[in-house]
Amino acid sequence: MPTMIVKHRVTNFESWKNVFDSMKPIRAKFGWKSTRVLRDVTDPSLVTIINHVATLEQAKQYGASPELRAAMQNGGVQGPPEISFSDDAGDTTY
Repeated sequence: MPTMIVKHRVTNFESWKNVFDSMKPIRAKFGWKSTRVLRDVTDPSLVTIINHVATLEQAKQYGASPELRAAMQNGGVQGPPEISFSDDAGDTTY
């Protein structure tokens, strides 16, 4: 499954998370399957989001959407995010 990994710094995690959660219908519109939010253990304002998506094309469209740009501004995202795309190559559960 295609995966889009996003890392960025936020001004206030709780405020950002409220805005992030409000975007669930928009992400669904762009083919989102699941999302996992992680916080850095030494810097809790550094957030990583692992997004499983239907297609990389839809993920890139979401990344360029005005809805996302507004949400990032409203959520206190600081600076441009680091974004990478991957495909699953295997999974093991312990």
